[in-house]
Amino acid sequence: MKPALRQITATPESSFLVRKDVGVSMLNNWHYHPEIELLFIKKSSGTWLIGDHIGHFQNGDMVLIGANLPHCFRHEYNHLAKKGSTAGESICIKFVSDIFGCTFLNMPETKALKALLFNCSNGLQLTGKTKHSLPLTFEKMLSASPGKKLIYLLSILEEIAQSKDYVSLSSTGFMQTPGDANQDKIKLVFEYTFNNYHEKITLNEVAALLNMTMQSFCRYFKSKTNKTYIRFLMEVKIGFACRLLVEDEKNVSEVCYECGYNNMSHFNHQFKAITKKTPLEYKKDYLKMQLVD
Repeated sequence: MKPALRQITATPESSFLVRKDVGVSMLNNWHYHPEIELLFIKKSSGTWLIGDHIGHFQNGDMVLIGANLPHCFRHEYNHLAKKGSTAGESICIKFVSDIFGCTFLNMPETKALKALLFNCSNGLQLTGKTKHSLPLTFEKMLSASPGKKLIYLLSILEEIAQSKDYVSLSSTGFMQTPGDANQDKIKLVFEYTFNNYHEKITLNEVAALLNMTMQSFCRYFKSKTNKTYIRFLMEVKIGFACRLLVEDEKNVSEVCYECGYNNMSHFNHQFKAITKKTPLEYKKDYLKMQLVD
């Protein structure tokens, strides 16, 4: 069940993709791609798998999926089988993270937009008023000129960024790659954690990466991520554990030790704290999903 890599090719007319899928064209397998994906479920319902998150979707749901985050949407059969006006519908937008250029994203006016494009790495489900105000703009994009499509995309992302009407879905460790090569302080910590999550990592050694005291680092990390480093490390470990359970089909004890735990009870406790399931329940739920090849 390894995710397939999908390449999205830009056309001479457009640097990003806007597509309406109807009925069986909504079918997809467990995959990832280097583009960010913005998906509007206009008319359908089913189960989505985004990283290590399993959830139910329905009419009107919207999700922003970061680059290289494996995902799949399993639509209920009736939405795929029906034709004409009764068929299921979705609108998909795919674009590279630097579509607006580095200079643009480093402007003070685009601070919130830049943060949104970073935060969507775990997958974001849109909520609240924003979820209900955007469908018309999605529809307009389908028939708009190339330049107008770009303006509409910026408008959608700006509205999401300013409202912050969204919830995070997947834990960090499930990304197919650690992300871009931006070497700011927080990225350095992320890279170190991704590379060493299976070893014993102390707060002092991570703080030393940034030439900070442990206390200063803890305050800094919490201010940048809204979570403690210990919580972040736990999410990374469990994210990789989910990935091993699903992709490599390892047993629970193998996954426990491979992710840096030396105590099965502690591993099971942290796994359930993140996923709300035991490792065996989580693996069983995944195996029940007969994903489309």
